[in-house]
Amino acid sequence: MMKLKEFFIPFSGLKLGKHKFVYEIDDAFFESFDYQEFNGASVRIDAVLEKMSTMMELQIEAKGTVNVDCDLTGEPFDQPIDSNLKLVVKFGEEYNDEDDEILVIPHGEHQFNIAQYIYEMLVLAVPQKRVHPGVEDGTLQSEILDKLEELQPKENTKSLEETDPRWDDLKKLLTDK
Repeated sequence: MMKLKEFFIPFSGLKLGKHKFVYEIDDAFFESFDYQEFNGASVRIDAVLEKMSTMMELQIEAKGTVNVDCDLTGEPFDQPIDSNLKLVVKFGEEYNDEDDEILVIPHGEHQFNIAQYIYEMLVLAVPQKRVHPGVEDGTLQSEILDKLEELQPKENTKSLEETDPRWDDLKKLLTDK
């Protein structure tokens, strides 16, 4: 996987304290991860790195939209994204990103890449079930919805008195105890 260069945070040259990095995420970002689920993306990432003497904390906030297809109708729509992630960056013997909340980077490193964290955060921010807002409020006009309505089982208009004669004998067994 290509590491996206612009997502390297070069912390070694930074003073202690908070530093802000802003990223605009679009389709190209997801293409670099070979992720095809989104038709489009427009997400702003605000990353605030707090550099301390022995460690760092990174707060990543994402706000924007990703365009996805509705699971029911196949109609594309903009799914709002609002997500955040907190990452503690520590120094250790070797690189370790197995913990979701703690990144260990080797002593002597001068930068780390946050593209993978942003990618996972955005993919997870989209609901598992993607439903066009127009489906819920009834404003979406789509052929598929019309077809679904057409195929819905109709109300049973037969009177309840009519029973299938083949079952009548079985019903007697139940009542003749």
